[in-house]
Amino acid sequence: MKIYNSPMAPNPRRVRVFLAEKGLQVPYEDVDIGKAVNRQAEFLKKNPLAGVPVLELDDGTCIAESVAICRYFEMLQPEPPLMGIDARDCAIVEMWNRRMELALLLPIADSFRQRHDFFKGRIRQCPDYAEVQKLNALDSLAWLDRELANRPYIAGDRFTIADITALIAIDFGRISKIGIQPEQKHLARWHAEVAARPSAKA
Repeated sequence: MKIYNSPMAPNPRRVRVFLAEKGLQVPYEDVDIGKAVNRQAEFLKKNPLAGVPVLELDDGTCIAESVAICRYFEMLQPEPPLMGIDARDCAIVEMWNRRMELALLLPIADSFRQRHDFFKGRIRQCPDYAEVQKLNALDSLAWLDRELANRPYIAGDRFTIADITALIAIDFGRISKIGIQPEQKHLARWHAEVAARPSAKA
């Protein structure tokens, strides 16, 4: 098996961090998204939506979407548990991971995609929407700071995929000048801790 990867995109990094936490090593093949290799016919056979990462299994099966790839490896190697340990915990982790995707990663990614030169001619852009999403992301950071006043990690007392998604989102926000504010002490404490994990360098 191998994973089609991009060192510059946030979602492949989610998978790399997840696998590093699991202690798993999977070969990576970098796809040059700057040259739009992911939009060429050969890659579109693997993922018709052109996104990375894509996990290609030995039988030729291709699995796209970063959380789906993480789920595959969670089932193969449950320890350490990054997606929950029982029905209740799995649902809570899923809830918080979706919140990190929808309330944080999505607006941060939109703020980049909707006005950056990288995407000119690749997608329809709306710079005004980019500014709205930047404000939405800043609101989410303030909300998350309040949440983290009561627990060490996003979904509770244990590091999970929700922390990975939030870390990737916040780090990617730097490109669009979206970041943790000086008064957000709980969020800053959390970020310093998770960013210091060896997996964060994956």
